[in-house]
Amino acid sequence: MQKKEKYTDKAYRLKKQNSPLTFMLPTRNTKRYPLLWFDEETGVNKPLRYARNQKTPFEDEQDGNAIVEPIIFEDGMLYVPKNNQVLQKFLYYHPMNGLKYEEINDEKDASEDVEILNLEVDALIEARQLSIEQLESISAVLFGVDVSKISTAEMKRDILVYARNYPEEFLDVVRDPELKLQSKVMMMFDKGIIQFRKNQKEVWYNTTTNKKKLLTVPFGEDGHFTVATYFKSDEGVEALKVLEKLL
Repeated sequence: MQKKEKYTDKAYRLKKQNSPLTFMLPTRNTKRYPLLWFDEETGVNKPLRYARNQKTPFEDEQDGNAIVEPIIFEDGMLYVPKNNQVLQKFLYYHPMNGLKYEEINDEKDASEDVEILNLEVDALIEARQLSIEQLESISAVLFGVDVSKISTAEMKRDILVYARNYPEEFLDVVRDPELKLQSKVMMMFDKGIIQFRKNQKEVWYNTTTNKKKLLTVPFGEDGHFTVATYFKSDEGVEALKVLEKLL
C-alpha cells in the first residue's frame, strides 16, 4: 500500500550571506529572471510561475486565469502553511533554492551541528596530544613564527585556539605528510640561512660560505611551498642536507 503524503507547514530562510530585512523572490519566468526547471524525463526546461489559484507551479500546466502574487521574505524568513501546496512546490523547484534561500530542516540542522562539533572535538584532541616537536612544526607553518622566541605555553595556547576556530584547516595541517619539511623551510627563513629577494620573487642562500641564488619563485606561487617542493627533487635533496646541518 502506497504511503500517503503528509502535508505540513514549512518555513524557509535566506542563507546567511543573503539576509536583508526583506527580499522579494522572482515569481515568474522572464528574460531578466529565468525560472526554469529541467524535466529529466522529457528533457524539457519547464517555466515556473507562482499563482495561488493554480494547482501546479509549472506555467504550461496552468489555465488562463492565473493570478500572480508576490513572494516576500520578511526579516529573512518565509512561512508557508500546509494548505498552500503550490507555493511549497514552487519554492522546491525554484532555481534560487539552496543558493538564495533554504528550507528549514531541524533534523538536518542538528546533524550538521553535530558534525561541526565532532570536528572541533577531534581537532582539540589532536592539538592536546602534540609533542613539542610537532608544536614547533605546526606553529612555524601556521603562524610563520620563530619558535625559538616564544614559550611552549604560548604555542599550545595559540594552536588550541586555532584548532577550535578552524578545526578542518588544522586537521589538514596536522595530517599533512609534508609538515616536517614545511616546518624546516620556515625555520631556514627564520634563521636567515635562506632569504627572499626581489619582492619574494627569488630565494637566495645566506650562509657564511654560500651567497648564491637558490631558485626563482614561479608567478603566483607561495615561495615557502616552492622551496619545499624543490627540496624533494634530486637536486634539492643535496641542498636540504647542507642547510639542515645549519639549523
